[in-house]
Amino acid sequence: MIWKIYMNFSSMVFLMIISILSFTYSIYLIFSNSTTIIEWEFIPLNSSMIEFTIIFDWISLMFLSLVCLISAMVLFYSGEYMKNDKNMNRFMYLVIAFVFSMSMMICSPNLISILLGWDGLGLVSYILVIFYQNEKSANAGMLTILSNRIGDVAILMSIGLMFTLGNWNFMLYAPLITDDNILIKSLVILAAMTKSAQMPFSAWLPAAMAAPTPVSALVHSSTLVTAGVYLLIRFSPALEASKTQSFLLLISALTMFMAGVSANFEYDLKKIIALSTLSQLGVMISILALGFPLLAFFHLLTHALFKALLFLCAGVIIHNAKDYQDIRMMGSIPGFMPLTTMYMNIANLALCGAPFLAGFYSKDLILEVAFMSNINIIAFSLYVMATGLTVSYTLRLIFLSLTTLFNTGSLSNMTDETKTMTNPMMSLTLGALMSGSLLSWLVFPNPHLICLPFLFKTLPITVTIIGALMGYLLNILKTNHNMKSLALYPVKVFSSSMWFMPLLSTLPASLTPLKISSILQKAMDKGWSESLGSQGIYRNSMSMSLKIQTMQENSIKLVMSSFFIWLIIIMFVMI
Repeated sequence: MIWKIYMNFSSMVFLMIISILSFTYSIYLIFSNSTTIIEWEFIPLNSSMIEFTIIFDWISLMFLSLVCLISAMVLFYSGEYMKNDKNMNRFMYLVIAFVFSMSMMICSPNLISILLGWDGLGLVSYILVIFYQNEKSANAGMLTILSNRIGDVAILMSIGLMFTLGNWNFMLYAPLITDDNILIKSLVILAAMTKSAQMPFSAWLPAAMAAPTPVSALVHSSTLVTAGVYLLIRFSPALEASKTQSFLLLISALTMFMAGVSANFEYDLKKIIALSTLSQLGVMISILALGFPLLAFFHLLTHALFKALLFLCAGVIIHNAKDYQDIRMMGSIPGFMPLTTMYMNIANLALCGAPFLAGFYSKDLILEVAFMSNINIIAFSLYVMATGLTVSYTLRLIFLSLTTLFNTGSLSNMTDETKTMTNPMMSLTLGALMSGSLLSWLVFPNPHLICLPFLFKTLPITVTIIGALMGYLLNILKTNHNMKSLALYPVKVFSSSMWFMPLLSTLPASLTPLKISSILQKAMDKGWSESLGSQGIYRNSMSMSLKIQTMQENSIKLVMSSFFIWLIIIMFVMI
């Protein structure tokens, strides 16, 4: 146990040092307006050169700093959360391998070298999802890795297509990828959609909650799910004034709305936060599709901090509630865990965009820029409804898990005394409080003027208030056992099941091959193979042996007499 805690602490210190150095160097690169690129040339191939490239600009280093910070907090937190697990060493090594794969992807501007980190993320995430070895985890892991393999194949195909440009450095050659090379754009967008779980590949993100909660805090806040957004940010010069922008905007807006609706009908604490992550990923990709990649990157940074904090708070509650994840089985937590409750409320308010918290600076700015842009009424309506739904499911989460009657089991030991778990949460809380203003000064040093009418300017706060009232009133009706809502039971089933996406994601992969194999089994194994194979040979052999046995039993007279009788009958008929 001493060695495990020492490994846990040393990993945290190492990652914190990298985080501080990366953040300091990124600030230097911002003010010096410079970039560092390191290249190793491996194989000359005709007119192209296969090379390993690492880029250090302010975007990659700032994102790397954030990933290392959250990873350090998660590793230190895991020292208490996973201390009774037999495979804690394996867990630590897997998390470190995951951070290394993400670092490879962040610092690679080359499609060939980015594939190392991209595939590493998919493989290690699969191993982490099936960490608890049961049937549910195995199914979730298969759904996760098969969905992500679609994006991996798209990256491989885009590598082949970019051979026509003579280089695989997509940062340098992205402006040259016009609508004449729309297939390359489509493949990169497909890869980003699968990794960031956009429709119709959204089913794997809530399913991946089968992993341990520290993994969820790391994977679903700042690493795996944001890899697709980060790739599109790097690829954004190729998306400007492109035919693919409208498609990307519509898909991301639908994802944002679908996740908000589903979260309002979900009762699993971790899945509610996962659907919240899915909604915010839709926000990032939608503003990126409108042509504002820096805004998407800004929201990516702020969202990672308060979403990791929200997952860690959920992990503490689940850990103390004897591994219950149903929010109906909780309640009256502030009396037992006031510190965790405070951290969780700060994270929830940042998610809702409460003024002067991290989410306010990025989310409110994204909404105002989107309202000022030239978007259609469908995207505008989805933006507005998704904003209200975010506040609605957040208030529902707070109401059912924190403020209702005490429903936790009598054996639960609800306490805040574990410093190994509360100290990382305190660090992330400071990030959720101050990162918005700090990063806004760094990312947007020059002020920009946003001109909106009064109604549009006050629309986000109006929708926020309406969403909060809806979430609170609907749950009050539920606690009074008002069953009128069951009249809309088909709508509830459709909404809570993520628009049947888990079913649609698994049916083609499971039923179609099984149906084909069943038809082949009936036609071949139980059909022609049996008729021409062993059973047919057996029947023919038995028939021949019976005839031979009849002849051997001196029944030749019967055969001859029957022959003459039939001959006489035939001659009589012919006459």
